[in-house]
Amino acid sequence: MPKDTSIKSVLIIGSGPIVIGQACEFDYAGSQSARSIREEGIEVILINSNPATIMTDPSMADHIYLKPLTTKSIIEILKEHPQIDAVLPTMGGQTALNLCLEAEEKGIWQDFGVRLIGVDVNAINITEDREQFKQLLEKINVPTAPAKTATSYLEGKEIAQEFGFPLVIRPSFTLGGTGAAVVYKKEDFDELLTRGLEASPIHEVLIDKALMGWKEYELELLRDKNDNVVIICSIENMDPMGIHTGDSITVAPAMTLSDTTFQKLRDYAILMMRSIGNFAGGCNVQFAVSPDEKEDIVAIEINPRVSRSSALASKATGYPIAKIASKLALGYNLDELQNQITKSTSALFEPTLDYVIVKIPRWNFDKFEGSDRTLGLQMKSVGEVMGIGRSFQEALHKATQSLEIKRNGLGADGKGYKNYEQIIEKLTYASWDRVFVIYDAIAMGIPLSTIHEITRIDMWFLKQYEQLYTLEKEISNYKVSNLPKELLLEAKQKGFADRQIAHMMSCLESEVHTLRMEQKINRVFKLVDTCAAEFKAQTPYYYSTFEAEIEKPNGERFVDNESIVTDRKKVIVLGSGPNRIGQGIEFDYSCVHGVLAAKECGYETIMINCNPETVSTDFDTADKLYFEPVFWEHIYDIIQHEKPEGVIVQLGGQTALKLADKLSKYGVKIIGTSFDALDLAEDRGRFSDLLTELNIPFPRFGIAETADEASKLADTLDFPLLIRPSYVLGGQGMKIVINKKELEEHVIDLLKAIPGNKLLLDHYLAGAIEAEADAICDADGNVYIIGIMEHIEPCGVHSGDSNATLPPFNLGEFVMQQIKDHTHKIARALKTVGLINIQFAIKDDTVYIIEANPRASRTVPFIAKAYGEPYVNYATKVMLGHNKVTDFDFNPQLNGFAIKQPVFSFSKFPNVNKALGPEMKSTGESILFIDDLKDDQFYELYSRRKMYLSK
Repeated sequence: MPKDTSIKSVLIIGSGPIVIGQACEFDYAGSQSARSIREEGIEVILINSNPATIMTDPSMADHIYLKPLTTKSIIEILKEHPQIDAVLPTMGGQTALNLCLEAEEKGIWQDFGVRLIGVDVNAINITEDREQFKQLLEKINVPTAPAKTATSYLEGKEIAQEFGFPLVIRPSFTLGGTGAAVVYKKEDFDELLTRGLEASPIHEVLIDKALMGWKEYELELLRDKNDNVVIICSIENMDPMGIHTGDSITVAPAMTLSDTTFQKLRDYAILMMRSIGNFAGGCNVQFAVSPDEKEDIVAIEINPRVSRSSALASKATGYPIAKIASKLALGYNLDELQNQITKSTSALFEPTLDYVIVKIPRWNFDKFEGSDRTLGLQMKSVGEVMGIGRSFQEALHKATQSLEIKRNGLGADGKGYKNYEQIIEKLTYASWDRVFVIYDAIAMGIPLSTIHEITRIDMWFLKQYEQLYTLEKEISNYKVSNLPKELLLEAKQKGFADRQIAHMMSCLESEVHTLRMEQKINRVFKLVDTCAAEFKAQTPYYYSTFEAEIEKPNGERFVDNESIVTDRKKVIVLGSGPNRIGQGIEFDYSCVHGVLAAKECGYETIMINCNPETVSTDFDTADKLYFEPVFWEHIYDIIQHEKPEGVIVQLGGQTALKLADKLSKYGVKIIGTSFDALDLAEDRGRFSDLLTELNIPFPRFGIAETADEASKLADTLDFPLLIRPSYVLGGQGMKIVINKKELEEHVIDLLKAIPGNKLLLDHYLAGAIEAEADAICDADGNVYIIGIMEHIEPCGVHSGDSNATLPPFNLGEFVMQQIKDHTHKIARALKTVGLINIQFAIKDDTVYIIEANPRASRTVPFIAKAYGEPYVNYATKVMLGHNKVTDFDFNPQLNGFAIKQPVFSFSKFPNVNKALGPEMKSTGESILFIDDLKDDQFYELYSRRKMYLSK
């Protein structure tokens, strides 16, 4: 049955600012959904308060409302657009579902004649209300853990008495495990129960027997209104129950599940989905399986929406779940839709994987001083990476190489732990770096049985680790001159990087690379095709691997490379890797716009990125997608294969920028601003010399490389001092110190964390106002300032944590002129081609320069949304030399002011100091439009501006 023709206009609810537990995977889902619905000729109206994302880009929907996600905003939109027929709330995570429910309870959908598609209210209520869900499972004979619901402190105490410890507390209607906890001992129960009851909007928790050490699995399903169901992906958590799935290392397809149990999980999942209401759309189901031969199954939860894992499952299989789920919500059946990758099979055809996927979360504990770094039921990660390989070992290595935590993969980089007690502790209390510690434990000789006993990680995974270590030991016996070809090939097939192999043989990475080339051990690229190559795929979406040569009957030897190089002129855009604090989704926004602009200029566009949550890694954003680590070896091999005109590094944040040095050394053209200019802006000493030459003021400063030098400098600079390392992002390691003791402690800490770094000591301008400007500059020195923002908080709070207004609200004409003059001078002096962001401190009507970044900044998407102008598109065309700044007809539109408001995820770290300072801590942002400065919200922000500053 084809689509429902009565639907002409759909409202999509987004997920709002990015917080831990609800990140940009919902932005990816919402973007795909909007495109999918518009393809059908249906009008899309979108509400989302997040300015940093592609989802709120004008190109995504017919009408976009950057408004707070409240029922008040919903009513305003429905009054403005009486033509809206339906609302789709399943793409915006828990935020969208909760808002949809609230609107339903208030009768808003009914008042405006709007119906729900993609889910029904009963399904949301049944799955979110722990007690109702448990009763439903009992009714349909799906096993559950012994559990009871408590709505008061007293009820909770009684249940604990009945069940005994350990227990799990799970609040109803929360996201990312907010308020959830495992209680091991009686003494902790009172506090954790209270926290759980407070976290739930309806003050209800489910208390269940802890299934600690059980194996955990997820299935991603789609169902149409004819009750056809497809299972898109099975995902196994390498970490057992007790660690939130968002913080677990996950593997697809499931590795250690017997076929019989897998079939049972499928049957249960389909039964559960069919029993929660008659709706067409996506579902995520989680199960626990006992780690013995009985493989008992217990259902944990079901989410009747696109979930955090849906983005991963979509990227893992190449099956665009959100896109198909949206079509199903419009009334299509699965057998009427095409598989988007093969274009020849139907969407009812279940994906089959002939490769392995490993997802590893990315944490940012360094931003939350004093935080509990162990993992549990409450999610703490801020992003994730995905590795694709022909084996679990290769995928695991590629994922660890993607994390950007200065590791080259598992082991073989000299950075492993050597202390027995420390290793045992990190295994016992699941640490964020346990994925590496397992390798260190094996290297130390701790038996696999002991590691299994402590971690409850399945023996199959531990044996995979052991094989890797055995291979490392074997290679360590050789030198470059006598390493057998088959051993080198095996190491590459198992994912070891050239620099790891070099470490094993105590030689240079370049020597291993040369040996590989001589022995013709080259990376080959394979298609992600959803159907294990049973049908020809039309979509250029690749991962790399290594294969032994095949010999043809005529004696010719070759390896099968599925990535065919065209003769078109090409450009590579380097992505921003995993999300983290200081480098979030705004860089993905810039990368996507860069790709689209390069396409408009006639280039074949190639994207390299490893973040499964984003639009840049969607299979049809660029002409070609390489889902690979943003790691030198992988990038260089792709460049050698594709031979592009050049590489764009200034859109992918610090991740891409850090590779500019190597690209430049290897003679690869950097498109836009040159490496020398990028380096000049990062090197605090050189940059200050340039400012002196230009006669532009900056705070008195000095450079130190030891604690001793820093102490001598302090005598001439005067306290308070702002200390910051070079070449970091998001204010990492920045601190204001007020005496020599604090100075010495911080310098020693920094040099331990970032050895060999040059530290900059600035005299801190106390009480100064902070402002920033973003501009586009071309090769002829034409400069256009796209926006000047004034921070509400004083100088000293990181720009990413400040509320910032566009345009400024109280900078006089004299100050504004200095900002404009300095921006023009610096952009030209750095020979900027493309984007630049400059930060200023204003004291006594003098404008000082804090720093300049000749790249896309965190604020570019915000300015583009506030003014309604495609600035990244223009900047990319300037970088490519396709246009000059003077070619564009700039016409910014903004009545009143736009305020960028940071959003924090402190609720995940209850004991952390929440004071703000020079190091960034926010995980996301929202945009607020006000007509004038008399607005109550502005007044409140302004009155609180100084209370957060921490030294």
